[in-house]
Amino acid sequence: MEPENRRNLLKRLAAFAGGLLVFVPRAFASDGSEGEIVQARGKHRWGMVIDLDRCTGCQSCVVACSVENNQMLGSPEEAAMGRVIRWLKILPRTEGEGSHVRQSLIPMPCQQCEDPPCTRVCPTSATFMNTEGIVGQVYDRCIGCRYCVNACPYTCKFFNWGEPQWPAEANQSFNPDVSVRYKGVVEKCLFCHQRLQRARDKAREEGREIQERDYVPACKAACPAQAIAFGDLNNPESEVSRLADSHRAYRFLEELGTKPKVIYLREG
Repeated sequence: MEPENRRNLLKRLAAFAGGLLVFVPRAFASDGSEGEIVQARGKHRWGMVIDLDRCTGCQSCVVACSVENNQMLGSPEEAAMGRVIRWLKILPRTEGEGSHVRQSLIPMPCQQCEDPPCTRVCPTSATFMNTEGIVGQVYDRCIGCRYCVNACPYTCKFFNWGEPQWPAEANQSFNPDVSVRYKGVVEKCLFCHQRLQRARDKAREEGREIQERDYVPACKAACPAQAIAFGDLNNPESEVSRLADSHRAYRFLEELGTKPKVIYLREG
């Protein structure tokens, strides 16, 4: 092997090994048995509340999410196979029987679980939870095994079946802060983490701490009905904390113990 190629190989192996030391999803007891999941906790814990009484199902949030995060448009053929990727979906829900039927439209982003099943099964730690409770995805680590896709009870993780393609007219609308995902990797909603990074940078430049109002995901910013609240669940005075304690608040599939940080308010 050429010396230059060998050096490049060693660099890649060192980077990979170092990365595995950064994201360790499980803890082990002194007897060597698997222990509790270790979740680092930071100053903030970002969460979302969606008021179904206000939501009109207009899908402005879906469009905003797609544009902000460089999601492919998709084709009719891909749609027929269920392969059009949308990190935020509007799901219909029908309740009741006979003449007493009620249908709701449920916005469904990644539920950003406190105890996410996807991080438990990922063999490369490509999916992980950061110190502020956001379940992230490192695309360069993903090997496309799709264990996390199968583990997610909310079906909010998506596998890229083809290379990313857009019409030439769409090139100027790309968000330079968001990586374009390639064939063979899994992707998901990240609570617009790039906006959090920008908010941190701005606060640092201004010599102050980041405020909740600095960090607004694209879906909340675009919602005309103001059905989405977003903020720090660690702050008991925040709007999102107050709404999460409402008698109308609930989480999907609470019985699984995943503890989503996306909370819904029942319709009145």
